[in-house]
Amino acid sequence: MTEKPLPNGSNGRDDKGQFTKGNGGGPGNPFAQQVAELRKTLLTAVTPKDLQAVVKALLNQAKEGNIAAVRELLSRLLGPPVEVDILARLEALEERLAEKK
Repeated sequence: MTEKPLPNGSNGRDDKGQFTKGNGGGPGNPFAQQVAELRKTLLTAVTPKDLQAVVKALLNQAKEGNIAAVRELLSRLLGPPVEVDILARLEALEERLAEKK
């Protein structure tokens, strides 16, 4: 069961699997700088009043019964729904009720 590991080939690593000196490493996220610039532009363009107007519009849509708006609003306010095992919760409640009798 002590098989020799396969050689790394020419992937910039030495025999121990460590990167060799001068290795440039991976490209990382090539779009990170572009996304950061876009976020910066968006943050400077949108005022607090703009954001408040957007939230009010979303709230109004939710009040009018727009299910997508309701989901978005609740997801942003409360976080995504947590999956629960209803049967396990029901059994636990029944046990607590039985203990009180």
